[in-house]
Amino acid sequence: MKILIAEDDLVSRKMMLKMLSRYGDCHLAEDGAEALEQFRAALGDGEPYDLVFLDMMMPNMGGQEVLDGIREAEEASGFGEDDAARVVMTTALDDSRHVVDAFNSRCDGYLVKPVDPARMNDQLSSLGILSES
Repeated sequence: MKILIAEDDLVSRKMMLKMLSRYGDCHLAEDGAEALEQFRAALGDGEPYDLVFLDMMMPNMGGQEVLDGIREAEEASGFGEDDAARVVMTTALDDSRHVVDAFNSRCDGYLVKPVDPARMNDQLSSLGILSES
């Protein structure tokens, strides 16, 4: 599985990498613009990401804007809902408006930071990424 982790905070980025690296090949982006650029490049190379973790509040481009760009790039490439990357939004904001906005833009999951490994595994299982034990 190919995973993109977009997180501007170094400590959070390292923690996410540690938690997710056992599930696949992880790539890191330090801001939203870099994340969208990496996503588009992978899509163009025919090696799209299967899973994307997006921080809501990043410099240069927020997670919500990146999510919109991801979905637009997938649609332009002919990807349907079944082919689309699974996108999980992460944020320190436990605000229902942000959750609703993210799901309206077709995110697949939402985790409040600090991300708990058990909750992450539950989220990945609910998305069908991890098999139930």
